[in-house]
Amino acid sequence: MPLIPHLSTLASLSPRRLLQVSVVVALVTIVLKGVAGYITNSMGLISDAMESFVNLASAMFALIMVTVAMRPADEGHPYGHHKAEYFSSGFEGILIIGAAIAIIWAAVVRLLAPQPLEQLGWGLALSVLSSVFNGLLAAVLFRAAQVHHSIALEADARHLLSDVWTSVGVLLGVVAVALTGWVWLDPLLAIAVALNIMREGARLVWRSSQGLMDEALDPPTQAVLSATLERFAAGVPEGAQLRFDDMVTRRAGQRRFADLHMHVPGTWTLERAAGLRDALEQALMDAVPGLRVTIQLLPLGMEARATSKESKAHTI
Repeated sequence: MPLIPHLSTLASLSPRRLLQVSVVVALVTIVLKGVAGYITNSMGLISDAMESFVNLASAMFALIMVTVAMRPADEGHPYGHHKAEYFSSGFEGILIIGAAIAIIWAAVVRLLAPQPLEQLGWGLALSVLSSVFNGLLAAVLFRAAQVHHSIALEADARHLLSDVWTSVGVLLGVVAVALTGWVWLDPLLAIAVALNIMREGARLVWRSSQGLMDEALDPPTQAVLSATLERFAAGVPEGAQLRFDDMVTRRAGQRRFADLHMHVPGTWTLERAAGLRDALEQALMDAVPGLRVTIQLLPLGMEARATSKESKAHTI
């Protein structure tokens, strides 16, 4: 059978189960890359193995945060615990940056005192095998992140993909050292690897900070919401008398939220207006799975006091 259907099946697993798999894969790659670095004496392969320890720590922390995020709302957290995933992404970014600094330090020491490489055949084979594991898992996690709208899964996938490209660069460098005999190229490559993963770590920290500050939904999703409002107004007899505005969206972990105002004629009964509002809420949630909608009813001609300068008007 083709690989893609298998990826789709694995991506449908729960975020907790996928992160448990990520922990196991991290342990396997630590062993493979650790042995590869030990037998070859390559600073590039050793730095690659050090990043695998970051993979393990970040996957374990992501597993804890996803478990927290799944807790139901309680008295102390009436809106739930969904933002816990952003702590996972930020923590992973910080770990990546820390690992990069450690790699640079070790590489500079080796650059000042270069050493020859050994047993490259076995070392390269083990490194390639570990990269295959990470690449397949990254593909599954990327697909699962879209299915579950999980930034924790996306962060883990981006880290693993960065690890794969790091390994590719290291392998090419080790081969270059073997062909040229330039042993100084190995630690220099390790420094380049560290700078690359540091960039990825900074990106994850930035994404986490934006999520904690209630970042708006992405433009394609907002476009779907706007189109749904237009279709809803056109599909009901009272559509010509309806008006929607002040639509504000945000994302918190796997949850997505939208707040807006629906203006109806002041002569309508509350029952009639509330029934139409319920139908609109259902239409929006059907259009964007996982969405939580809050609609405030207002009579036509009345404007609600703006709650923030960032309120985005959407009028029909």
